[in-house]
Amino acid sequence: MFFVDTIEVAGLGNRSYLAGGPRAAVAVDPPRDIERVITAAARRGVRIAYVVETHLHNDYVSGGLELARLTGAAYLVPAGARVAFERVPVADGDTVEVDAGLTLRALATPGHTPHHTSYVLQESGRALAAFTGGSLLIGTVGRPDLVEPRLTGALARAQHASAHRLAAELPDDTAVLPTHGFGSFCSAGGADGGATTIGRERDSNEALVKDVDSFVADLLAGLDDVPAYYAHMGPANAGGPASVDLTPPALADAAEIAARLAAGEWVVDLRNRIAFAAGHVAGAVNFEADGQLAVYLAWLLPWGRPVTLLADSPEQLAHAQRELVRVGVDRPAAAAIGSPDDWLREGERPRTFRRAGFAELAEAYAVPGRAVILDVRRDSERAGGHVAGSVHIPVHQVRDRLGEIPAGTVWVHCAGGMRAAIAASLLDTAGREVVAVDDSFAAAGTSGLPMAQIAPPGPRELTDRGAGAAALDKPEPGGRAEAPGDDSRPAPAPALTPAPAPAPAPAAPHAPHRRYGDDSSDPATLDGAGHELGDPAT
Repeated sequence: MFFVDTIEVAGLGNRSYLAGGPRAAVAVDPPRDIERVITAAARRGVRIAYVVETHLHNDYVSGGLELARLTGAAYLVPAGARVAFERVPVADGDTVEVDAGLTLRALATPGHTPHHTSYVLQESGRALAAFTGGSLLIGTVGRPDLVEPRLTGALARAQHASAHRLAAELPDDTAVLPTHGFGSFCSAGGADGGATTIGRERDSNEALVKDVDSFVADLLAGLDDVPAYYAHMGPANAGGPASVDLTPPALADAAEIAARLAAGEWVVDLRNRIAFAAGHVAGAVNFEADGQLAVYLAWLLPWGRPVTLLADSPEQLAHAQRELVRVGVDRPAAAAIGSPDDWLREGERPRTFRRAGFAELAEAYAVPGRAVILDVRRDSERAGGHVAGSVHIPVHQVRDRLGEIPAGTVWVHCAGGMRAAIAASLLDTAGREVVAVDDSFAAAGTSGLPMAQIAPPGPRELTDRGAGAAALDKPEPGGRAEAPGDDSRPAPAPALTPAPAPAPAPAAPHAPHRRYGDDSSDPATLDGAGHELGDPAT
């Protein structure tokens, strides 16, 4: 009898897992807000005996070290990962007994990182599930360009070899349980579906249906920009994440909000984009709490810049804080709750801007000089289809490239409205007249707007994309757009059974420990009785 609970981290496009038997369990790639994992274990009535990392993560701050400290679990980290804290270094072939008859076996699967390790859950020697981290994902693999540009080509080839190793060594019915691939930029492509097996991936995964040269060429050609905050995640995880405080920040009044804006700090309005467009504090930027808040705010915010959060409720503020600590934005400078009426000084009026659909944009486009169209999607999205003559600046570059946007009313669009709202708020702070196109890009092709396409770029070995110039595209004949996702007692020393291999390097000194706030999850399950993967909890 075994179980696997999925802990969804939807804002980052990741999943963590808790797997075990009747008495003990292992946590895989836990998020920083570890209470969700602890709650899942308490519901199961099991002790967390092991915490394992598939790799040093580049897209979020791990909760593994703190979870191990609080539960007394052994902390298993790939031996090749250079860290500054005590852990149990894991090498290829090592095994641990999670519960009676239930073991976890390490498989070296380099590619996403040089030290990447997958873990196979086995019951009486039979493979049940593979926790593949950033190696084999659903239909694709983890991107190989997050470590060092000079290693990207070699890591791409290693991804191909690792995927083939997993497919060769594991039965077809083995569940594949990746950490990335559900919206994370650590994925080289989008996941198709929520559950898969080795057999399904053998028939459909790009790494398993293409020869190595074709796979590498296509993989490198399809790599898009890396979120800027990723540069800070690896060092944070290697050094041991800093303490986290999820208590509410100090509340700011209208005068303090104005002073913080005047000092060049960021004031972030967390309300939905409809409410923001209808009225907001001049100078505030809009990152919806219910969107990919952590990814895009951490990407666009100058790292370390103080940020004040404006929320419509205490619950929205608490949610935003939890999302942001996952990516190292640990402590807001201040916060305010309510509406623009509460955040503006006497005599000040809220700023507004228009929202529209692609049909209205088409009408404006028909009048020469009336509309400047700004496409803030990623390069890969634009290549599939775009409005002819539009300016292309991905949303994460808008703040630094405002001077490249021609004069006139700017109609800004993305694929669905969220990124357009972010860009519109940035343009609004710069004093531009802006219209946020809050519509699905699928409507652009039926609105009468002229469409164009771009040939995909050729393969590349390095990932330094640079800002580039604004692209003013011309229509191509027939081009149309494509529609675009407790037992807190110390555990005994781990009974880690090594495979024949050189001894791992000694562990480094232990880092400080931390305390976190509260949260809970309602995990879905993969049970030994039926071996069915349920829908992940949100």
